[in-house]
Amino acid sequence: MMPPAQLRCEVAHAARWLTMPRRKRNRANDVGADRDRDPRVGPTAERFLSWILLLPIGVSELWAGAFHVSLIGWQVSPFQFEVGMADFAIGVTACIAFWRDLSFKAAAVCAASVFLLGDAIGHIREMVMAGNFAPGNAGVPFYIDIIGPLSAIALLFVSSRRKDARNL
Repeated sequence: MMPPAQLRCEVAHAARWLTMPRRKRNRANDVGADRDRDPRVGPTAERFLSWILLLPIGVSELWAGAFHVSLIGWQVSPFQFEVGMADFAIGVTACIAFWRDLSFKAAAVCAASVFLLGDAIGHIREMVMAGNFAPGNAGVPFYIDIIGPLSAIALLFVSSRRKDARNL
């Protein structure tokens, strides 16, 4: 777990980045003095990508893997166990990506995006065709299945466009 002082520093940096003009923001993204020491420290887009992979994608997929069958509103079946294990695998991969380089993050974003956006399509289909508005089908998990991957894809794109982006 991150020490409180470092977390405050991360939040303050994010707040400064969000409030500075775009021209300055682009220059700030090019500066990565501590990048070699710690892959989580460096350009803002890559740091946000790390946190998106850890929290909304990683932790929520670990949670989905543990409770998939009971929340989605379908009958329990061996297929649900398999989907729960896929959720768990995506969650573990996304959590590991928090500490890894940009190429590992790219692979995690690709796998998570295909899986989660496909889930979102399945949720929409269930809502429209079967009227399934169970909390695990039409609630917060549905929105996370859309917002998480789209945010990660956008941040990956911004991170990979930097001149000094390595391993991608």
